[in-house]
Amino acid sequence: MRPVQVLRSAIRTVPNFPKPGIQFKDITPILSDIDLLKLAVEQLALPFKEKRITKVIGVESRGFIMAPMIALELGASFIPVRKEGKLPRQTRSVSYDLEYGSATVEMHIDSVCSNDRILIHDDVLATGGTAAAVEELIERSGGKIIGLSFLIELSELNGRAKLKHKDKACSVVMV
Repeated sequence: MRPVQVLRSAIRTVPNFPKPGIQFKDITPILSDIDLLKLAVEQLALPFKEKRITKVIGVESRGFIMAPMIALELGASFIPVRKEGKLPRQTRSVSYDLEYGSATVEMHIDSVCSNDRILIHDDVLATGGTAAAVEELIERSGGKIIGLSFLIELSELNGRAKLKHKDKACSVVMV
């Protein structure tokens, strides 16, 4: 079986979680198996191996799980992007609309410099709102977005359409 098929078969769909109508994609079977975890990290890093990435941005909260491992694989630093009010020092923030309200993401103001080559990572690309907000956050900080990586892409939600750098986005598993 190809790596993508192996990973796809490990992802569980949990119906009606966290609320009715949502088909939650559970990645814990991948996380709990060292061989699957290694495979996932390798596949997430592979398209960016020769891109001289200097920082991997991980998006709260499930993006925090693999982003540091991808950073290590690429010889880069890890930078967290968090929900509003979770970081202790001065931050830069971007607010964006959700289907059910709005949200704000933040990172420390000194996390990204103009010479940084950035890979943005999150576990799932769904509607694209969070990823698009992180793109804006990085651009406001002066970093160069080299790519975006997602373990899972829910293609029926067309989240790529919201991304400025959609041509640089890579997903391991399309669901």
